[in-house]
Formats: sequence, structure tokens, C-alpha cells
Amino acid sequence: MMSITQDLLKDMHHYWQASNYLAAAQIYLQDNPLLKEPLRPEHIKPRLLGHWGTSPGLNFIYVHLNRLIRNTDADVLYICGPGHGAPAILANTYLEGSYSEIYPDITQDERGLRLFFRQFSTPGGIPSHVSAHTPGSIHEGGELGYSLAHATGAVFDNPDLLAVCVIGDGEAETGPLAGSWKFQCFLNPARDGAVLPILHLNGYKISSPTVMGRMNDTSLTQLFNGYGFEVFFVESDDMETVHWEMAAALDTAYSRIRMIQEQARHNHKKGRQEQWPMIILRSPKGWTGPTIWQGRKIEGTFRAHQVPLADVRHDQDQLALLEQWLLSYEPQRLFSPEGRLQSNLAALAPAGNKRMGTQAYSNGGNNVAPLRVPEFTSYALQITHPGVTTGESTRELGKMLRDIFRLNKAAANFRLFCPDETSSNRLNAVFDATDRCFMERTEAGDEHISPEGRVMEVLSEHLCQGWLEGYLLTGRHGIFPCYEAFVTIIDSMFNQHAKWLKTCREIPWRKDLPSLNYLLTSHSWRQDHNGYSHQGPGFIDTVVNKKSNVIRIYFPPDANCLLSVMDHCLRSKNYVNLVVAGKQPALQWLNIADAVEHCTQGASVWQWASNDGNSKPDIVLACAGDVPTLETVAAAWLLRRQLPGLKVRVVNVVDLMALSPKEYHPHGLEDGLFNALFTEDVPVIFAFHGYVRIVHDLVHGRPNPERFHVRGFMEEGTTTTPFDMVVLNKISRFHLAIAAIQRAEGKQENGAAMIAHFEDQLRAHAIYIRECLEDMPDIRDWKWSD
Repeated sequence: MMSITQDLLKDMHHYWQASNYLAAAQIYLQDNPLLKEPLRPEHIKPRLLGHWGTSPGLNFIYVHLNRLIRNTDADVLYICGPGHGAPAILANTYLEGSYSEIYPDITQDERGLRLFFRQFSTPGGIPSHVSAHTPGSIHEGGELGYSLAHATGAVFDNPDLLAVCVIGDGEAETGPLAGSWKFQCFLNPARDGAVLPILHLNGYKISSPTVMGRMNDTSLTQLFNGYGFEVFFVESDDMETVHWEMAAALDTAYSRIRMIQEQARHNHKKGRQEQWPMIILRSPKGWTGPTIWQGRKIEGTFRAHQVPLADVRHDQDQLALLEQWLLSYEPQRLFSPEGRLQSNLAALAPAGNKRMGTQAYSNGGNNVAPLRVPEFTSYALQITHPGVTTGESTRELGKMLRDIFRLNKAAANFRLFCPDETSSNRLNAVFDATDRCFMERTEAGDEHISPEGRVMEVLSEHLCQGWLEGYLLTGRHGIFPCYEAFVTIIDSMFNQHAKWLKTCREIPWRKDLPSLNYLLTSHSWRQDHNGYSHQGPGFIDTVVNKKSNVIRIYFPPDANCLLSVMDHCLRSKNYVNLVVAGKQPALQWLNIADAVEHCTQGASVWQWASNDGNSKPDIVLACAGDVPTLETVAAAWLLRRQLPGLKVRVVNVVDLMALSPKEYHPHGLEDGLFNALFTEDVPVIFAFHGYVRIVHDLVHGRPNPERFHVRGFMEEGTTTTPFDMVVLNKISRFHLAIAAIQRAEGKQENGAAMIAHFEDQLRAHAIYIRECLEDMPDIRDWKWSD
């Protein structure tokens, strides 16, 4: 495939110089973009922000990928792992023309160059890291560690896509990235695209050396051979030689990839047969930049990481060195007097949508194939009376997911990502339609394992999240079921994705994307056998604080509500949907028609559980979450029998954001409806699945918010019975009934005896579970009765 001549290599080197010039100039210049006049302090930005050190290497790779694309017509997605590599990626998208097509004000001339430089990392401009503003990007550069997972998710079910993932040696030290090398065990070359990792070793992080940067070639080869990679090194102090090495490495790697895919697709080889290629590029930090300042080395050291010359506006000697540096790229030879890239260099970029800045996969909304979802009502449990029938919510959802796999088999646009918990979370029905994907050898006794499987089980929440993000950002659909306590591992990954979605909604050229759907089950209240380590609803707090136009949070109280909620979530776009639902057998409350109406409104009065006769109640018992709902309904049942004169209204909240005033969240209930449910002045006892502060924050701005008394998870837990968990956290039916009596105006005296009775029940519970090791029959076998 090697089709590089001496003349082509020379032009590629000049193209690389042009991209290096643009990368450096973005950091420094606000005027005099082509240095047509001597550099003066007023040409320099007042605040110098950006990262130079990694940019030359990223530019070098981009230039060589352009040649590969032109030679092979490959669809290449450039995943830029080094967080603040934006100067390089922006420079190359500008040179190839894609930037000006997306942002017409940034023209390909001297005026456009000036604006291009001025906008970088300045007020009203664009960030200093690769972001949603960056053409060709699906990877947010703000946090390190996720590039290789994103690249892998992007190529699942995209057989023609090559994701070239550049991994910085600082990023390579993170846990998520270290785990991501296992992608070969899950990437099926018969149906998926390919990932080409390029480990970019330039030796330093912000101020200290990198681990892999100090490893020798033998150690690196042994490490990555063990992971299953064939390693190609590119390193030379000679500019001409290093270009030749990079071209040869890319051509060989691409040939190896095509061979692996050919064998899988046409020779029907199953499982992992070959080592996938990877490239290790060693280059100096701040390559081609200033070499020394005041006797201290810059190029090849940590001092090149960000802004190598930080005081050029006030130090004439630094300014002179900056000018010398920028002029070393010969910008007036690379660009015409009008500021256009010379035609022989511009011809090196691929054409049309083969350019990496306009690659259709990078703006996934261009490629979305609608997800075919069956009629969810056909999976409904038949409920003739509330609180009598027992069912498992996630088991019913599993049947719906099974049929989503079947309906979308031809489109190949849906996957389930789960950390080894699909069966544990009662979603087993999906295995009637597909298997767990695994490319390694199988053994007798393995169940539902095959290379063709579409359930991605890997015991890493980071990989599940990263793979799903890459899958969604390239236009496909998925769901991430997870144990509630451990999904907090990916808090920061969720943050980055939510910010990406928020930013995309503000950028007209970014297309709508399928939503990221979390299903948190095996939740805090029913981890009685695993204990305190598995009990923690903190992810809700993380999600609730993101922008209201991005996040949605649902607490379906039963199976039919879960079906309704998930149908909505799977069809939605541009959101992060958090759904919390238990997997254990539990009482079911609503028939499917009532469930749909309830979920559509977001919250409603359960008249059958209330005894206020549609008049003003003495107390409102509200709840969000399946276990809090059970305890709330049971509390209302107790009060109806023990204190019938107390008028109780039960309100269930399925859409948590319905509590928020409308101006703060689009799902917030209108004031009239909120007041119709909760009244304006009656005390509210609110049983909540998570930490209580969330509800207090959400109802701020509602009438008399201080009347809301919230009970929730208060960091009490252990290995114990299901009912003891709610007792420990003072959210049991007895605690709620006591709180209702204490706060209902004028009912304390008549209710004193009942309070004493409920306290006796709590004491009896504590004795019983220690003697019998299970909950009391009255609790364990309780059902609703009128």
C-alpha cells in the first residue's frame, strides 16, 4: 500500500508545519495572523491559555491519517485522548476546510485566520479542549481515561468504520484506560469496525514523567503482546525518517486490520484469531517548539506541556523567541498573501465527508436508525386490585427488551451494557433473543456466550459507560442496567456526557442523539443480603444537579409503571434518563391504563389508598420509589384502621422532577396541579428512595415548602431483613404513621395511644428478627385490603 514519494513526503511535512503553526498561533495571537509585520505585544492575547505539548504529535498523526484516507477511501474517526489537544484538532479541521463549512464566519483567508486565533479559549469563543464545538469529535477532552472505550463503542455495529484512538501517556495511567485494552475480547470483526490505538508517548504529564514514557520498548512490547496487540514503534530524531516510519506503520496496521476483518467476514472464522495492531509513537513533548529559555530546556520536557513562553506580552526577549518559533514554520510560504493554504498542500486533505472533520459518524444524529419498540402494554401485568398481586418489575421489562432485540436484529442498532449483572437484575429474558458477546474461548458449562451476542457484560462500569457513550454518539441505542450503589463509580463520566449533551443542544449543527438510559436496580433498600457496602443511592444526587433540559429521573413504583417509563425513555433523544426500579418480588399497584396515566402526569393522588374523600386532608403521605411506596401505602392502611378520623391523602411521584417548579425544570408540575395534589398548607410526610436533601431542594419555591417532612436513606444499613432496612432509616410504615399523627393539626391527643402502639411494634420487630432471622408475618405477608 506504500504510495508515498519524496515529493509527497515533503508536502506532508509542510502541511504538518502549517498545522503546528496554527496550533501555536491559537494559543498566542489575537492579531497579525500571518506575521506580515514584526510581532508586537499588542498582537498577543492578554490571557495565554491552551496546551502546546501534545499538539505537534496530534498534528503529525492527523497529517498521516489524511494520506491513509486518500489512499484507501477508509472512513476514519479521530478520537483525541489527550485532553487539551484542541489546538491540533482545530488546526487540522481548519486546514481541511470542514471548520469553515460549519462556522462560515471563520473563512479560509487572513481575516478568517485572525478570527480563528482570537476565538480560541477566549470569552465568547470555544474551549481549550476538544469539545462538542470541535468538528469531527465525539470525545470530550475535559477528563482523561475514556478515549479507547469511546472508540470501541463507536465501532460496534459499524463494520466500515476505523476509529483511530490517540492515547496520551498521561491518560494511559488512568484506571478506565488501563481497563479499556480488553476491547479485543468483545470486538467482533465480522460485524464491527476496528479500533487502531496509537499510544502517544511524549514523556511527561503536567510536571512529572509518565510511567509508560519511561518504559523501554521491550517492556511495552511484552505488555501489549499480553493484551493481544501487535506493536509497531515509530520514533526517530530525523524528520524525514520519522515520516517514513509513520507511513509504513499506518499502512501495515491498516492491512492487518483488513486481513482480520476479511477472515472473519468471508472465511467465517469465529472468536479472536489474530492480534490487532497498535502503534506506539515516541515524540518529544512540545515537538518543533522552543528548545531552551534562560538555560532551561523546554522541548522534550514538562515545560512544554501548556504555554512554553508564558510572559511574551511583557518580556521582549520572550516575544522575540516566540516570533522566531512561529517564523520557523515559514507561514508566508505555507499560505498565500490572502491567507489561504497553498493549493498543493490543500490537496493533501481528503475530499467531502471523508475528511475527519465532517465524518458522518462523528455527528451521530445524522445516522440514527429509529429504534423499533414493541407495544409495551402487551407486557403488562393484569392488576384487578391494587396491592394484592406480586410481581418482579425488571423481569417483566426483560421480556420487552428481549423483543426489542428481536425487532432490531436487522438494523443491529441496540445493545445492552451491564457489569455482569443481567441475570442478577432479572433481565434474563433477553437471552431468549441474544447472547453475551465474548470473543475468547468458551468452555463447557458457559451459558449464553457467543461472538454474536449483543449483551455486553464486562465487570467494569467505566467500560460499560464508555462503550455505551460511543455507541450513542454515533447514532445507535442502548441501556445500562447497574447495581445502584456501584454506578457512582462513573459519576464523572456521566457528568462529562451530560455536559456534552447540554452543549450539543446549543450548537445548531449538532444533530439529536438517542438518550442515555440508566436502569438502577438491585437498589439500596433491597440489598439486605449484601449489606451496607451495596447500599447507597448517591447517583441520584449527581444526576439531579445537571441542567434541567438534559436530565430526567423516574421512580416507577411497580412493573406496569416501569414498562411505561422505559418505553418513553427508549424513544427519547438528547436526555440522560435515570430509572430506579427494584428487581425483587413486590406488590403491584396499578393496571396498565392507570399506570400510563400516572406516568404521563408524573405524580397523582392514589384515591384508592386515600380516605380524604376528595376534600382537604389532614395529612398528605407522599412517596417516590418502590419500597417507599410500599411503606407509605401500608402507613395509610394502618392509619385508616387505627385512626379513621384522620383524613389521609396518598400521592405517588413517579417523575421526580415533577416536584420542581416549572421554571426550573420542564417536567415540573404547573402550580395549580401541584397544589391540587399536595394542597398549599397541609403537612406532607414524604418517603423518598434517596437522600432527603433532594426533595427539600426540589420543592423550594412551592407554597410553604417547610411543611414537607422528608424521610429517606440516612446512611444506616447492614446485612439484615428487608423491613429492618426501612426501620433502620426511619422510613418504615410505623415511622411514617407516627410522623403523620405528630404533624396533623389537632390529632396528637387522639393519636397518642396509636403512637405508643406503633412504637411497640417496632420493638417487637427488633426482637423477632433476631430470634427468627426473618421479618414478622404481618409485615412479610401484608397486602392491601379495603
